[in-house]
Amino acid sequence: MQLDEYRKLAEVEERMWYFRALNRRLAHWLARLLPAGPARILDAGCGTGGLIKTLRAADPAWQPVGLDFSPRACELARARTGADIVQGSITQLPFGDGEFAAVVSADVVCQVEDAARALREFARVTRPGGAVLVNVPAFMWLWSYHDDTCETKHRYTRDELAARFAAAGLRVEFATYANLLALPLIAARRKLFRPANPTSDVRLYPAPVEAAFGALAAAEFAWTRRGWPLPAGSSVFVAGRKPA
Repeated sequence: MQLDEYRKLAEVEERMWYFRALNRRLAHWLARLLPAGPARILDAGCGTGGLIKTLRAADPAWQPVGLDFSPRACELARARTGADIVQGSITQLPFGDGEFAAVVSADVVCQVEDAARALREFARVTRPGGAVLVNVPAFMWLWSYHDDTCETKHRYTRDELAARFAAAGLRVEFATYANLLALPLIAARRKLFRPANPTSDVRLYPAPVEAAFGALAAAEFAWTRRGWPLPAGSSVFVAGRKPA
């Protein structure tokens, strides 16, 4: 991801509708898949630390550890969270086998060439019975300036990501698309009404827009938290488990 994007991310990720919905989704499924009590959780590709802050607020017993390839992201994440933040690659995690109760990765697997290796690494550092949660952008037809700026390598279908989990030895517990209700507007923005000087869509929008998209995301969350998947969306989300 381009360096200026980390600054933008740090400024908006706790308030922008997209990240609020994404982090809520990850925290919810972690709580469903993990037993109560202390749990060491790796945020693989932690960016500037927004998800770590969400996980701490969701359950004070959780002990998030962050990893990011970018020294700038690590610096910002340490300053914003005070958590243990390690510089490294998701395709070669600097941790021992079975070191974590769970691994979460939000929109990062899509940024590496060898996604299969990243999933194998997630499985390796997760203890038996632990959870692996991954979110990535959906559908190659939705490729746009946003992906160019974020240095995306691939956008996934639900079946593709679920197959990556299976190939890594992970059992899929839940697989869905996300942002179905917002998809027509996202597609129109990226394919039909491109901004004059496009960077990424990571920014805080006017309050009525944030509220409207937040309401759409909340309606979807009320559906998917029941274990009912969505048939399409701008993102793919898979929650899996490492067999005991």
